[in-house]
Amino acid sequence: MAKLEVTQVRSAIGRQQNQRATLRSLGLRKIGDTSTVEDRPEIRGMVETIPHLITVKEVD
Repeated sequence: MAKLEVTQVRSAIGRQQNQRATLRSLGLRKIGDTSTVEDRPEIRGMVETIPHLITVKEVD
């Protein structure tokens, strides 16, 4: 199954609570953190919630 490499590029300070919670659930805590997660519909939904805070790259 494909995986996604998610990297936080902007701060969560001043963001809505659900956006901060989404970052945490993806395993991101601070700028520059990278997390590798499975490419599932639930994860894609999380990524679409915070596209302005992260970058996403597909990994095989």
